[in-house]
Amino acid sequence: MTKVRFFDRRVIENFLKITSVISATLSLVVLFVDIPAENKTIYGWGFLGLLVLIYLVIWIWSNNLNKIDISIEGSDVTIKVGDIFFQEGLKAIAFNEYFDTQVDNKIIAERSLNGIFVNEHLKAPVLELDRYIEDYNFETSEIIETNEARKAGKKVRYQVGTICIYQEFLLTAFSKFDENNKAIITMPEYLEFLINFWDKVNNVYAQKSVSTPIFGSGIARIKGHKNISDEDLLKIMLWTFRISEMRFKYPARLTIIIHKDKIDKINLLDIKSARNGV
Repeated sequence: MTKVRFFDRRVIENFLKITSVISATLSLVVLFVDIPAENKTIYGWGFLGLLVLIYLVIWIWSNNLNKIDISIEGSDVTIKVGDIFFQEGLKAIAFNEYFDTQVDNKIIAERSLNGIFVNEHLKAPVLELDRYIEDYNFETSEIIETNEARKAGKKVRYQVGTICIYQEFLLTAFSKFDENNKAIITMPEYLEFLINFWDKVNNVYAQKSVSTPIFGSGIARIKGHKNISDEDLLKIMLWTFRISEMRFKYPARLTIIIHKDKIDKINLLDIKSARNGV
């Protein structure tokens, strides 16, 4: 999939930066080296071929960019393809608003990040995690209600953005569930989640690096925005991070992890250019 146009302005700018260095170097070389007249045409075409090759390499690199480092209000931010479970520091895992742990493809899908965490990376029985969440010292304002009418799953409902620190994981209440246990969230609720999440992280990160997924990618449909892309979600995450009070002190940093199957739909060159004011 081509994410960057062949004659994209940023590709041209990078090409001109490189060729200006090459041209300056060649200008110095020809001051001391005589090129035989009969070879000038061959060298000329060779030089043009080299320029075309350099342009193609820059364009291909731009389309296959899978990691960028940017700065947002003084915080170091990395956006890259990877596996969140192998990142250093704290790792955010999105749960639903009940902190359900039942992986049955009804409440939690087994191939969701939430399901993979419970099935493959939980180093204790699920019941132990349930007790840990039940006994966790949540703030009073973070507990919305006890939904006794709920037939399957847990009954205590939490404010979106609420965080439960469990070992090296930040378990966070993200998606809301309807009466049929279908994950739904509106755009205002998504923004509310992100703003609450960054504020909670600011209180608990203890100068450790934090890794997150692209929240909302493959987990829940955002009501009224069926066609919103992962790149759009990523941009919203970065925007809410910028306007929040969350700031990572060096050497701690924020890392947003993109699933390898999603990178073809995300133009990291656009993200990097926007943050650098290009």
